[in-house]
Amino acid sequence: MSSQDIMVIGASAGGVEALIYLVKHLPTEFNIPIVIVLHLPKHGTEVLSSLLNRNSKLPVSVVINNQAIETGKIYVAPPDRHVLVKENYLQLTLGPRENNHRPAIDPLFRSASRAFNNRVIAVLLTGTLDDGTAGLKAVKMRDGVAVVQKPEDAMYPGMPRNAIENVENIDYILPLSEIPAILIELANRPVESLENSQDNSRKSDLVELDLNELSQDDRPNKTSVFICPDCGGPLWEMQQQGLLRYRCRIGHAYSMESLLARKSDDLEDALWLAMRVLEEKASLSRKIATRMRSQNQVSAAIRLEEQEKDAIDRAKVIQKVIYQNNQNIGENTETFFLQGGTEV
Repeated sequence: MSSQDIMVIGASAGGVEALIYLVKHLPTEFNIPIVIVLHLPKHGTEVLSSLLNRNSKLPVSVVINNQAIETGKIYVAPPDRHVLVKENYLQLTLGPRENNHRPAIDPLFRSASRAFNNRVIAVLLTGTLDDGTAGLKAVKMRDGVAVVQKPEDAMYPGMPRNAIENVENIDYILPLSEIPAILIELANRPVESLENSQDNSRKSDLVELDLNELSQDDRPNKTSVFICPDCGGPLWEMQQQGLLRYRCRIGHAYSMESLLARKSDDLEDALWLAMRVLEEKASLSRKIATRMRSQNQVSAAIRLEEQEKDAIDRAKVIQKVIYQNNQNIGENTETFFLQGGTEV
């Protein structure tokens, strides 16, 4: 028997502060590799590795494709790439987004559980919505160890709370201040390697599947009434370890909460577009009405002025709906960290 082979950590909103605290309290003799996914904007920078390096006793670097995994090192996912764990190396892929994110936490957790079976420690920290829940469930199905930040302690409790509600037998639910100590203990705890009892017919991770397999019409899941927000194709309903998820032909994947959040974003975009069109209509109607009056076409000018007023009134209604909706969103800051929202 020996200790676990790998630790994987997922975080979202509020994750920078949590990750800095975590790595700051890990010792230099920490004897397993760590792979971190933090939700990043597509055009974000790789500043996270620098921030962690300044606060960590362990070396921190951004993942390079097909990079060998080394003990005692911390690897951070780059923007716009999923990180997949293989038996001896890390792979980057430009696979379809999952839960509106790339990098996403679920592919990291799933691939780690496939590569190392029960010899995985998976840690889920602060964040909104529910990325990481399905991946954590995969880790527990193979008898890995699950550590979740206590929701009341998290800056954003959504991700931890969803994991606790949907994943059975989470090993540790702790405030951030207690997580480093248990990770040190787990890293040194002897673990008997078990054969993988979960027969998974799809040995490769879903983000790796080729287009021919993704577009098969005889898949065992039923088509939903929803379309994919990313590509406009039909979404299939998928039952994965008791969780209802959605995936399209291309491979874009959503949990129920992430799909609802994306549809809300699409609705807001549509409302902004409608408001812009109405304001343009009002402006054009006013311009033409002014021209009509200058030509003594009073009746035509009055009709256009009525159209202008109607367009303005409708635009105000839509603007009110948008602002009220924004005021009711309490956790809509998933990607603020690398956009000037955090100072360290």
